[in-house]
Amino acid sequence: MKITHIEHIGIAVESIDEAIPFYEKVLGLKCYKVEEIEDQKVKTAFFMVGQTKIELLESTSPDGPIGKFIEKKGPGIHHLAFAVDNTNESLNELDKKGIRLIDKEGRKGAEGLNIGFVHPKSTLGVLTEICSCD
Repeated sequence: MKITHIEHIGIAVESIDEAIPFYEKVLGLKCYKVEEIEDQKVKTAFFMVGQTKIELLESTSPDGPIGKFIEKKGPGIHHLAFAVDNTNESLNELDKKGIRLIDKEGRKGAEGLNIGFVHPKSTLGVLTEICSCD
């Protein structure tokens, strides 16, 4: 697996509409896209910081993964996403190394990326996303 860069940092928020002004007015960033991913029960907002994105995540349902995360831990950093050449190949390689996966194969995520999550019990407590354009 070859990681090319940090694709994004995912941050769970209670309300994207309330969070965007902080990133725009205080940090001087510009939200370039808001998108809902229905099957993941999440609404996202993106900001560019150099080559890396900040992804705000708002749950669209209390039983969605972000809703459960906020209920348990509160708002804050949710995951770290690494860009790779091929998500499925990278997940397969990690699986062969005995790394615990949440996703055995990639699925469609925000911005049309192919994504897969690695369980935080195998990554020193950090929910890790592997993603690619493939």
